[in-house]
Amino acid sequence: MLVTSPAFKDNAARALESPGLQKALDRAKGGFLSKRGAAVAGLPEFERLRDIGRDIKNHTLQHLDFYLEEYEAKVQGAGGHVHWCHTADDARRAVLEICRRAGARTVTKGKSMISEELGINDHLEAHGIQPVETDLGEYILQLRNEPPSHIIGPAFHLNREDWEESFRASHTDLPKDRVFHERRDILTEARSRLRDKFLVADVGITGANFLVAETGSSVIVTNEGNGDLTQTLPRVHIVLASIEKVVPTLEDCTSLLRLLARSATGQDFSVYTTFSTGVRREGDLDGPEEYHVILVDAGRSNMVGTDFQDMLRCIRCSACMNHCPVYGVVGGHAYGWVYPGPMGSVLTPTLVGVDKAGHLPNASTFCGRCESVCPVKIPLPKLMRHWREREFERHLTPSAIRANLGLWAWFAMRPSLYRMATRAATGVLGLLGRGKGSFRTLPLAGGWTAGRDLPVPQGGTFMAQYKRRQRGARP
Repeated sequence: MLVTSPAFKDNAARALESPGLQKALDRAKGGFLSKRGAAVAGLPEFERLRDIGRDIKNHTLQHLDFYLEEYEAKVQGAGGHVHWCHTADDARRAVLEICRRAGARTVTKGKSMISEELGINDHLEAHGIQPVETDLGEYILQLRNEPPSHIIGPAFHLNREDWEESFRASHTDLPKDRVFHERRDILTEARSRLRDKFLVADVGITGANFLVAETGSSVIVTNEGNGDLTQTLPRVHIVLASIEKVVPTLEDCTSLLRLLARSATGQDFSVYTTFSTGVRREGDLDGPEEYHVILVDAGRSNMVGTDFQDMLRCIRCSACMNHCPVYGVVGGHAYGWVYPGPMGSVLTPTLVGVDKAGHLPNASTFCGRCESVCPVKIPLPKLMRHWREREFERHLTPSAIRANLGLWAWFAMRPSLYRMATRAATGVLGLLGRGKGSFRTLPLAGGWTAGRDLPVPQGGTFMAQYKRRQRGARP
């Protein structure tokens, strides 16, 4: 497991200096926002639906053991198998054993963030089994040997010319006059290469957006047909899912599906919403002979009953990162692990440790947009504050920051002295910055000005302005 989150600042600096990445971010991020806005405006009950989604997930988490056992019983009743995996190593072993029993040489895969977390591709390759990503974005990233940079748009960071370059480097038989001017050109090339892979695959691996305890079904939501081909054509279907994906009933699942597509892509529903339940039955035209569900804990159960339980409500829609001003300028790879953006800033420290990912909860403006658009109302800024508190308590923050916070706290506990000091600082900075909008450099503030400008104070301190406005408001 490669975690580069400790290098977030360096990663972000490189991202800001990358013209190709900045071009891709500028082009793509606006579409997510406008489409989501239109979809939400077209559903008057959307806010009420957010409350329902939050309550469904809270109820499920309060009774998680019960619903997981119900789900297992229904899967077994439909001829399937459930594998309980406490750690990532357990999950990797389970997948490999199933593939070996099936005599698999080629495995097709649908898009799955939990498979990225587990490093399934590398594990299979190390044991002589070829995994083939079938999602269009994941396929190009596999050719480039890159991780996803976005949950639902894994190749969010690439431009059309990057796709063409990668195809020509990997598909060496491409005619020189082949063009890739349109999206359909890219789709056609990928489909032509993947068609044979679907037909020869011995095992298909998908993720799951939801697991339905009532029926034992796994649900995938995609805008491409690759997910259906991955789980119906091979003899063996493996579902990879973390334990919080379970929901009680089909009705609950439908409510969450109404939130998911609108929040993710601005669609009422994705093009494909597919329910899979067990093995092929008599009379079925297609489906697997074996159906396996790998239920992965990997630290999730440790979150239940803690300050971070709310994070387990996440339905992986990516609305938080689509609206995040930090993600919008540095992209997903800067976050250094599987989960980027605000949700990653909470989840990554939980799963890999705040000692490795402490920069992430600090990489936030706390503007609150992530919480305001979250379809299940996860209080992401509050959870990031909890991680900042724990980082401080464990003395993981730099000594200079701790010393400066201690100095600020000393003044803050002495209100008269604090007001005097802030008036003096505001006045001095105002004089030094007269005629300027901001400081590009400033003594004793190099940590700030190294990455951003410092605005020149205007209008006095907050307390002084507040008092003036209060006096003006009196009758």
